[in-house]
Amino acid sequence: MRVLFVCLGNICRSPTAEGMLRHKLEAAGLAERVTIDSCGTGDWHVGKAPDRRAAAAAAERGIDLSGLRARQLDRADFERFDYLLAMDHDNLDDLLAMRPGDCQAHVGLFLDFAGRREAAVPDPYYGGEAGFDEVLDLVESAADGLIEALRGRLGTSP
Repeated sequence: MRVLFVCLGNICRSPTAEGMLRHKLEAAGLAERVTIDSCGTGDWHVGKAPDRRAAAAAAERGIDLSGLRARQLDRADFERFDYLLAMDHDNLDDLLAMRPGDCQAHVGLFLDFAGRREAAVPDPYYGGEAGFDEVLDLVESAADGLIEALRGRLGTSP
């Protein structure tokens, strides 16, 4: 299975989701069976490390984002990934506009996996430190739900 997280610039929300899911998959013994990546719909931060506040908040929970670098969404991602998960409605709209007609991947909101239909992970970039903790709380909840969905597709049990 291959999962791609998508936000606007790929320096806050989507790398946090990538790091969180990787951390949880390792704990669940599924890290070798799932490939994870993240990207942004915009190109402003290509090649840059995650926002220092996102990295610091993640590190406090034992999640290392230091090896991640921002990249921009590519049309080929729709073929490479089984799940393309947007952090908010604007990014979902961008994904749906780029989605090829023959795309077989699941394209949707990440928080759907937390049972929060139509909910968005808020962008913490222009806010304070608490926004990064809120993002971590939200993506942790959604990561747990996504792992259950992945278990079903992979045919594994907890």
